[in-house]
Amino acid sequence: MNTDAAEDGELLPDVAALDAFVEREGYTGNRRHDQAELDAVRALRPRLRALWGADEDEAVDLVNAMLREGRALPQLMRHDGWDYHLHATGDDAGLDVRLMVEFAMAMVDVIRMKELDRLRICAAPDCDDVLVDLSKNRSRRFCLQGCGNRQNVAAYRARKAASSGTASSGTPSPGAAAGGAA
Repeated sequence: MNTDAAEDGELLPDVAALDAFVEREGYTGNRRHDQAELDAVRALRPRLRALWGADEDEAVDLVNAMLREGRALPQLMRHDGWDYHLHATGDDAGLDVRLMVEFAMAMVDVIRMKELDRLRICAAPDCDDVLVDLSKNRSRRFCLQGCGNRQNVAAYRARKAASSGTASSGTPSPGAAAGGAA
């Protein structure tokens, strides 16, 4: 979903990038390795992103539509060195359908557990990546692209600039002015 990040540009610019993504994420099954498959995966992103900000009833409707469209039939599978895990489509389903159904299956648990509030958008002003806050105290605000670190560095620099600007301006702090009047 975050492969269309505006600040980094399109992270799936071509079929080779999609191939690398699929390999890195460990997706299996039938692949076409063509522009139509890439276009279908790109077109899926806004549908998935729509769950961020959806209320429970809207999320249920979106997830159910994805599961129906993908003809989901959950089954336990073991293959390629992976222990038993859930597949909800056949290997002949297109990559975009497998991605959609796998995402929808994960969202089933998020909805059932009443955890939609864990779906967030990065709090950095220049980032709109989505994230799932799995922290124990529900405090995660930034994505994993370094936004939290950039925001902390910017805040630190702003504090340093403000404190050095006051000291070098020759303007006494309110406490110093009050102390001098006594």
